[in-house]
Amino acid sequence: MKSKPPARPAAAKTPLRNAPLPPGDDLGAAELSRRVAANLRAGRKARGLSLDQLAGASGVSRAALSQIETQRSNPSLGVLWKIAVGLGISFAELIGATVQAAAVLRRSDSQVLRSADGKMESRPLAPAGTSPLVELYELRLAARSSHTSEAHAQGTHETLVVLSGRLRLRVGGAVFELGAGDSVSFKADETHTYENPGGSEARYHNVIVYAR
Repeated sequence: MKSKPPARPAAAKTPLRNAPLPPGDDLGAAELSRRVAANLRAGRKARGLSLDQLAGASGVSRAALSQIETQRSNPSLGVLWKIAVGLGISFAELIGATVQAAAVLRRSDSQVLRSADGKMESRPLAPAGTSPLVELYELRLAARSSHTSEAHAQGTHETLVVLSGRLRLRVGGAVFELGAGDSVSFKADETHTYENPGGSEARYHNVIVYAR
């Protein structure tokens, strides 16, 4: 009787926080940190806000703001959103460079932003600052994970398209269940939560439209 070959061990799934960064991310991280620091400082001074005042408006501590402004720390996705709301500017304006007449964003040049727990990733799909009113992102959410987003600026709307996997969206007391190919539009100026109830990573496209 022939002996059966040993069973292959199941391939371990790599959590998002341990996944290798895309090409260019290591080099781009320092540039992103520099841009955020410069835009934070310029936005704060243009509005005549002290660090304490911006801390009160954004919910980010004075110490954390100071460290970001002096490039001594790399803020998470959630912290960046809070700062943008506190300054009253778009997310792209906070992380972006000078707007050009035409700009190309290469896949290798886009910086992936991660949530503090590493379970949510956000990758811009258009050059930063392309439009002051519309932003486009690819979101990746780890299996059986959730990510809560603070309220965006007043009048902001989001449209989510499920590319793969599942999405459970909680907003304004309502719950929406979506599968691949489904989409949902909602007011994003209140706290909302993205959940992936599935057993594998989910991918979404996220269109953010700011009030004029």
